[in-house]
Order: sequence, then C-alpha cells, then structure tokens
Amino acid sequence: MKHDYQNPNEGARTRQRAKRRKTNLILNSLIAIVLLLIIYVSANIFFSKDEGTADNSTKVEQNEKAGSSGTKNSSKDDSEDKSENRESADKNEDEAAEEDASKDSEEAEDNEGEPVVTEGGSDPNVKQTIENPDWKPVGTSQTGDHVAVFSENSVDWQEMIAAYSYATGIDKNNMTVWWNENNGGPNSALGTVSEKGSDQTFRVAIEWVDGEGWKPVKVEELKQNDKR
Repeated sequence: MKHDYQNPNEGARTRQRAKRRKTNLILNSLIAIVLLLIIYVSANIFFSKDEGTADNSTKVEQNEKAGSSGTKNSSKDDSEDKSENRESADKNEDEAAEEDASKDSEEAEDNEGEPVVTEGGSDPNVKQTIENPDWKPVGTSQTGDHVAVFSENSVDWQEMIAAYSYATGIDKNNMTVWWNENNGGPNSALGTVSEKGSDQTFRVAIEWVDGEGWKPVKVEELKQNDKR
C-alpha cells in the first residue's frame, strides 16, 4: 500500500494563499463600494447644481416676464391716465367755452336797452308810449338822395312797413296798415297799424337815416283805432 506524503510547509502556503485571496476580495469589494459611493455622491451634487441653475434661470425668466408685464401694465396705466387727463382737460375747456359764450350772450342781452314805457302820449287817445334807444335802422336798397315816397308800390313804402313791423313786432305779412303819412318832414313818416283780426292798434313814428334806412323813433299804443 502506497501512502502520499504531504509536506507541512505546502499546507501552510495554501492557507496563506486562500487567506490572501479572501483579503483581496474583501479589499476589492470595499474599493468597489467606495467608488460607487463616490459616483453616487458626485452624481447627486452634479444634478443638484443643474437643478439649482435651472430653478434660478426659471425664476430669473419669471421675474423678467413679471417685470416686463409690470412695465407694460404700468405703461398702459400711464397711457390711460394721460388719455383720461386729456379728455378731462378737453371737457373742462369745452365747459369753460360754453360758460364764456353764455356769459357773453347774457352780457349782450343785459347791454341791449330795455324799451321805456310811459303812460299816455301825444294825445288823449294814446294809452302808452314805447321808446327804445337801441332801435336800429332796418336797412335799405336805395341809393342817392332820399325823399319819402308814400306810394304802396314803391320800395320806400315797403321799407317803411318793414320799420313798422320791427318796432311793433307784428309780421308785415299779417299787418293791416290803416294809415301811412308824412310826419312833418321829407325824411320822416307816421303809420297806424294793427295785427289782422286784433283791436290793438299802434301809431309808429319813423325817421330816415342816410344809407341805413328807416329807424323807429316812437310807438304809441292807441286806446281806439282813430283811422278806421
């Protein structure tokens, strides 16, 4: 029978190699774990930075948009305010112009002389006498030297009737002329008129103004029509 002989030194080396392999395996595993940890941590740091940068960029963009929107809104508000101010100023100017026009009209009316009315007149048949210093000539189409013409078909007659209408307020187309005569001079006349269908009768004295026509001087309201 053959017996194998085993060298004690050989067994010790074998155990040492096995122990060394186990140690190397443990070391390699630890190194691998450390590397993985390093990679994981680095990756987290890197992605955190990217996310932070992205968030900051987003916030900056949002702020810029908000600022731009705010500027636009502010500009729009300013524009609307200016428009409203302009409209308000224009409205105030229009109102001021209307007030000035109204004041001018009122002042013109105030400056226009009021008729002076007195009881009685040139004879007992006169109820009241009316005079107005602001009466103006009625105008004329006549030229050259003037002499009163008491013919119903003449231009002078028609302009006399216009003066009677102006002084009494009676429409010449609705006026009855009872009498029209010379009033003591070549450029004066006296007419008795009334409104058609009315018993109210007026005696009107007029005078000629060269280049301007007949001007009322005095109106007498009669108690009775003395020219019927």
